[in-house]
Amino acid sequence: MSCRVKICGITNVEDALHAISAGADALGFVFYEKSPRYISPEVANGIVALLPPFVVPVALFVDAENSFIDSVISGSNRWVIQFHGDESPQSCAQHEVPFYKAIRMKPGLDLSVEVARYPDAMAILLDAYKPGVPGGTGETFDWHLIPENLAKPVILAGGLTADNVSEAVQAVRPYAVDVSGGVEKNKGLKNPEKVTLFIKRAKSLLPLL
Repeated sequence: MSCRVKICGITNVEDALHAISAGADALGFVFYEKSPRYISPEVANGIVALLPPFVVPVALFVDAENSFIDSVISGSNRWVIQFHGDESPQSCAQHEVPFYKAIRMKPGLDLSVEVARYPDAMAILLDAYKPGVPGGTGETFDWHLIPENLAKPVILAGGLTADNVSEAVQAVRPYAVDVSGGVEKNKGLKNPEKVTLFIKRAKSLLPLL
């Protein structure tokens, strides 16, 4: 199978539709008010209503209140959730919506043990670790720290750009790659040319075996 691509930090319909036309498999919407890529639930659900079939909308939360999570995902039956904070396995599973869990590659982390804590996750997203920052650091991490044959599909994030995504896909062989800042012209606004080039390079390698 070839590598999938998620374009995260979507804040407007124009960026969403361009990413889809360029070949994005999923779009990420950030419901974390401290992020410059934050989008309101109303605007996000309006964009989701316009998405064509087979494009997955992903709702990103960071230690959010359950009531807020439910208010977002109630706007569409298409949502998948990305938990990007310190959410427990139990809190992730209680919303009865498919989810994946982001894990920041903190020094000394036993990734296999951490992945095993989330048996209900459909995938694991691996991101760079920076103290006090839940994500969107724009930094990569040592991809060789990812063990082979993890129990869950891997979504690779952290500092990816069109310049390094081919190398990342070859090195890690992830199920998918996730990019936000690496394809922006300003925080929250995508650069169409960077989006197109990123997706092309992520998908242009030989099929993964």
